Amino acid sequence: MWIEIVLLARLAKEPMHGYELRKEVEASTGRTLSNNSLYPTLRRFVDAGAVTRTAVEPETKPARHVYEITEVGQELLRDMLADFPEELALNEPEFLARVGNFSRLSGGERLAVLDTRDRAIAAERDRLTALAAAQADAWTRVVLGEVGRRLTEERAWLATLRSQANVEENR
Repeated sequence: MWIEIVLLARLAKEPMHGYELRKEVEASTGRTLSNNSLYPTLRRFVDAGAVTRTAVEPETKPARHVYEITEVGQELLRDMLADFPEELALNEPEFLARVGNFSRLSGGERLAVLDTRDRAIAAERDRLTALAAAQADAWTRVVLGEVGRRLTEERAWLATLRSQANVEENR
């Protein structure tokens, strides 16, 4: 779903053709987006009425299709951003796609996303801590301990984000 969020968020800024859109997504996420992911997703959006597709014929180049978000697409984007199911909470791209678009959410909605991620990270850290304690192999304990340390660092970052969301909500 993160791909859908990022595509709609880019189109909410301005209409684009597929190549531009793919490059924008890569520039803003650091992730390569294949045409096999991009165009089927755009096709689904067009079929759902979330995006329009218009052929534009430049004088010197072949026709290109320009995609533009609709009001339905704006509503869909907002719903997808605010809805962060527990089963996706450990998925980093899903979480970061939402954080990268926090400007589109209210403070309360931001906090709900952060709380969902925090609960998932805390549970995963606890699970890994228990696994590490049961490991006879020292190197396995080292690895599990390091992953747990990183999760603890992320929880500190989440607390910082939560403070920022609270400050913006109180403005």
